[in-house]
Amino acid sequence: MQPPATWNPSKTTQERAAVAKLRLEYFYETTVTECKERDLRCKDLEARMFSEKWSDERKALQLLSLGRKESEFLRLRRTRLTAADFSTLKVIGKGAFGEVRLVQKLDSGKIYAMKTLKKSEMLKKSQLAHVKAERDVLAESANTPWVVQLFYSFQDPMYLYLIMEFLPGGDMMTMLIKYDVFPEDVTRFYMAEVVEALEAVHSLGFVHRDLKPDNLLIDKDGHIKLSDFGLATGFHKTHETAYYMNGGPLEPSNGSSTQTHNPPSKNIDLSFSRKERIETWKRNRRFLAYSTVGTPDYIAPEVFSNEGYSKEADFWSLGVILFECLIGFPPFYSDSPMDTYRKIIAWPETLVFPEEVHLSYEAEDLIRQLLCGAQHRLKGQHVKGHTFFRGLDWENLRRMRAPFIPQLTSITDTSYFPTDEFSGVPEQVHDVNDMDGVITDEYPSLFSNLAFLGYTYRRWDTVRENL
Repeated sequence: MQPPATWNPSKTTQERAAVAKLRLEYFYETTVTECKERDLRCKDLEARMFSEKWSDERKALQLLSLGRKESEFLRLRRTRLTAADFSTLKVIGKGAFGEVRLVQKLDSGKIYAMKTLKKSEMLKKSQLAHVKAERDVLAESANTPWVVQLFYSFQDPMYLYLIMEFLPGGDMMTMLIKYDVFPEDVTRFYMAEVVEALEAVHSLGFVHRDLKPDNLLIDKDGHIKLSDFGLATGFHKTHETAYYMNGGPLEPSNGSSTQTHNPPSKNIDLSFSRKERIETWKRNRRFLAYSTVGTPDYIAPEVFSNEGYSKEADFWSLGVILFECLIGFPPFYSDSPMDTYRKIIAWPETLVFPEEVHLSYEAEDLIRQLLCGAQHRLKGQHVKGHTFFRGLDWENLRRMRAPFIPQLTSITDTSYFPTDEFSGVPEQVHDVNDMDGVITDEYPSLFSNLAFLGYTYRRWDTVRENL
């Protein structure tokens, strides 16, 4: 009698089985998480009942109200949200992989900022891990005032959508282009708020990896909120590019090149005057913000060296922004991105303070302790304890009056955004008849779609809009 033949499933069958397994795992993990969240909300209400000594009648009413909210929240989770539920008011931002629109939710009239990302572009440029990390960090930051708040996320066959709070004050990049530099007291306030924002993100286990003035938004009261987590990582397997490569080679997930970096050129010209550098930087800055290349000026040297990095990389970026706020341009800026790379790698020789700028000892010392080797770099509480921040009331930063408060005429005022630059963009989010970007099984691996698994999100607070 012949032994039974060994069954060798095809590669496609193995992939489909793996995808089915991951979908089941996600379903049960999500179900358990939702149950835990409901239980926690109930326990929080019960704790308030006993601590505030509510009457039996009030307890019954509050429990009934919570039950109605939970039922409505479950209904909202099952309701499919689409781009058609929002009307576009204006395009207020554009990046390398998507755009941001000011929108109004049709049923509630609420105003939001909608970020859209094209799936096909995410696949082509190996951005799957970054998409997952951005959605995760925004969803987990619901309880911090230092991060732009996410209310909904959803998808259709072509696009990913993030529905976030609208911050009408614009971004710090626009402020720097307008004012060139900030006084030290103004810089101290903003840098303190950035430190708090970084601590909030780091406490959740994430690293931003793309900290720059473009991603520091100003709310209606003039305070900073951190945005654009498109390069963030939580060091989870789903935040790594290799996870979506189906066994392929590890590709860099930080947007940097894997090529060997040459020693800095000996003929890098450092002789330009400060005024010339500021003017050149301002001319190029807006273009760099919208290009797919971006600007490397804020990236830490250890990121380029591919030797591994962690939260310290964000504090290098903080030092670059501090320098730019006080001097008028980043410390390693060059007309050529390659020269910028080389300057950053050779930072001990290329970090130069213009002679015509007179910084306080505390400001220059903090910059030097941030723009240094990762093993010696200040971070977290050590940054907060630096003499540059002496006397600052860290506990009440968001209660302090900001140096600049937007003067708004309405809840849809976009005067602090360069909206004229996007006047030619169509109001429709996308053409439903354009199917070029639809994700199909023609892509090399079924694992490509796993980045979009579980992308949908509903914030608990949004249930109040529907009651």
